[in-house]
Amino acid sequence: MKIVINGAELDVVATTLAALLEERGFSGRVATAVNETFVPAAMRATHMLQNGDRIEVVAPMQGG
Repeated sequence: MKIVINGAELDVVATTLAALLEERGFSGRVATAVNETFVPAAMRATHMLQNGDRIEVVAPMQGG
């Protein structure tokens, strides 16, 4: 399936958001949105992906 992750179009095997994060090597705490809608961590395993979805994955940063 073709999706867009952080602006890059990719072919992926994953069918859920949680599987996608694992497939693409995202680890640790991240925030996720699919088609500009926030998806909480507790919902990622059941959030099914569709061809053409736009996913944003953002890692929190510390700073001053």
